[in-house]
Amino acid sequence: MEDGAFERPSTWASLQFPEYRTLFISGVLIFVAVQAQQIARGQLAFDLTGSNKGLGAVYMGFGLPMLILTPFGGVAADRLPKRTVLLAAQLCLVLSAAWISLAGVFGVLEYWMLIGAALLQGAGFSIFGPTRVAFTGELVPRTLIGNAVALTQVSLNSTRVVAPALAGILISFKAFGTTGVYILTAIIMTMSLMVTFRLPKRPAASRTSDRSIVGEFVDGVRYARRDPLLKMLILSSFVMVMAGWPYLAFLPAVSNDLFDKGSAGLGMMSSVSAVAALAVTFWIAGRTRPNQAWRVQSVSGVFLALGLLGMAAAPSFEVALVALLVVGGAASGYQAMNNTIVLTVTDLEYHGRVQSLLMLSFSGFGLAALPLGAVADEVGLRTMFVIMGTICLVTMAVYVTVQARHRRRGGNFDLESSPA
Repeated sequence: MEDGAFERPSTWASLQFPEYRTLFISGVLIFVAVQAQQIARGQLAFDLTGSNKGLGAVYMGFGLPMLILTPFGGVAADRLPKRTVLLAAQLCLVLSAAWISLAGVFGVLEYWMLIGAALLQGAGFSIFGPTRVAFTGELVPRTLIGNAVALTQVSLNSTRVVAPALAGILISFKAFGTTGVYILTAIIMTMSLMVTFRLPKRPAASRTSDRSIVGEFVDGVRYARRDPLLKMLILSSFVMVMAGWPYLAFLPAVSNDLFDKGSAGLGMMSSVSAVAALAVTFWIAGRTRPNQAWRVQSVSGVFLALGLLGMAAAPSFEVALVALLVVGGAASGYQAMNNTIVLTVTDLEYHGRVQSLLMLSFSGFGLAALPLGAVADEVGLRTMFVIMGTICLVTMAVYVTVQARHRRRGGNFDLESSPA
């Protein structure tokens, strides 16, 4: 396609490809289960420990295996058939949900089990995340990568609108409770696993190599370091996600401690932030040209920081909901555009490893939740949100400055003609 000839895709353009459609449906089921489970896990952790540190430790349990295993997940995505890798990852997710379900049914659930299930789920996501995004780049034309990534965000945020609210309502019924939610999520994850079996059995994208797994990952790191754009994108994403995304871990405390709204309020807060996220990703999927991704990403990062500062200052539950609208929409816009840019500028044989580097930021999010939880217990939730928002704002200021410097030096920021 010639420069200037790019036409905006329809919102659902990527779904015309059956293989991507299968991946999309499988992802929707996983996202429904994960979003509902997040509410149940947060409520259980808070009920069992009664502290922000307890909430943070569960998220740290999720982040630790991601920090260790995500690089290997990226290598597996490049060296092995992606369908096989996805099936293995989703099996881990099913087992993590089934474990807590059975413990709840038999009345033996303890806090350490939540940590153990979080470790197993983190291991699954360390493989699932980079593999699913990398697979997307193979199932649609390069010109529709941005649309496909945005549709993935649409599916994620659609489930965030419904699943948390439903989970909060179900938890409020004693006959169902958190155990019932975990049983339901285990069933849904099993359904997703069955859908994934329908994906094509494609060979691995990378050439056969005699290098070890560590050697393959190091090769991916060197590839990213050679490209100043990739290096800038990965480093800034790491700080933004690590500092900004932990707000999700503390919504139970915001609902219970700051506004006394309980599990129903928790579900409402999660759903409200997802409404804005859904609206933003719908706009991205149907209206955003590839080269607009840079601007949308930068603006989204700034608004994420401002939304977190708004959470710190919110005098009422209603104002906090407005701040969460900003945070949810901005976080989704930033993530969708960052993934789009990275996937577009990366060579196909490195998709898995580069995506694993990007996914390491989410292990940072999990690991940061524990110290931020300790800060919240010492200085209060509002002060913690000020710290998080300030870090994100400073990071975006540095990012925009570095990006402008690269442009002045003639860096290639054209996503409509760069080879994938």
